[in-house]
Amino acid sequence: MEPYEIAAMLASAEREAAELIMHAGSIIAEDKSGHRDVVTEYDRKVQLLMEKRIREAMPEATFFCEEMNERDDLHAENVFIIDPIDGTMNFVKGFNHSCISAAYASRGRVLAAAVYNPYVDELFTAVKGAGAFLNGRPIRVEEAPLSECIVCCGTAPYVPELTERSFDIMCRCCKAGLDIRREGSAELDLCSVAAGRAGLFVELSLSLWDYAAGMLIVSEAGGICLTEDGGELPFTGEKTTIAAGGRRAVSDYLNFVRPKA
Repeated sequence: MEPYEIAAMLASAEREAAELIMHAGSIIAEDKSGHRDVVTEYDRKVQLLMEKRIREAMPEATFFCEEMNERDDLHAENVFIIDPIDGTMNFVKGFNHSCISAAYASRGRVLAAAVYNPYVDELFTAVKGAGAFLNGRPIRVEEAPLSECIVCCGTAPYVPELTERSFDIMCRCCKAGLDIRREGSAELDLCSVAAGRAGLFVELSLSLWDYAAGMLIVSEAGGICLTEDGGELPFTGEKTTIAAGGRRAVSDYLNFVRPKA
């Protein structure tokens, strides 16, 4: 399958899987690494349905997903990186701001992505070299200095030792920009950047499934995604910092967040 066909397949599977989220009954959260890091039966159901639909289209597919005990080789020829519900705590609490995200990679390069927010029926898609889209219409990042941007911030809630630094960065971004937003879904924050709603997204600790799809969507919308030291985001499965947005906003952010030599 070509990347554009894979993006369409992912979008269709996400729309189908979203029915599980929208018609969820009693939601029971189970702790994973701690009481802030939770999983529900719906995370697992969405992931299983996504895997099923992908395997029907591509029997050779391999997977690197959040709700898996064993994950396949990230540098395989056809690997899918899935977060079945990005924003699980929002989902558990009825704060209707979550999404299904999926990215397709081949030999370490992300080539197609889809992120679906069923609460507002917004589908973000991207194919490497072909642009980024919201419900089929092209989107572009906002190219503005940080002083003219809304900044989306994550708080790395699963890493308590980063709490004070996360809020220090939020305070500095609030002073340097127009305002800040903290909404609980990294993939949707990245999509907000890609759509030009926010000029910057920053967080101090994310896993690959939290940003793989959004990273491609932002880059295909004309933006950049870097670590806080200005390097490329890792494709290793290790947690990372992130600064994503238009080049001017990311540059402004890195200039004040990086230690001075």
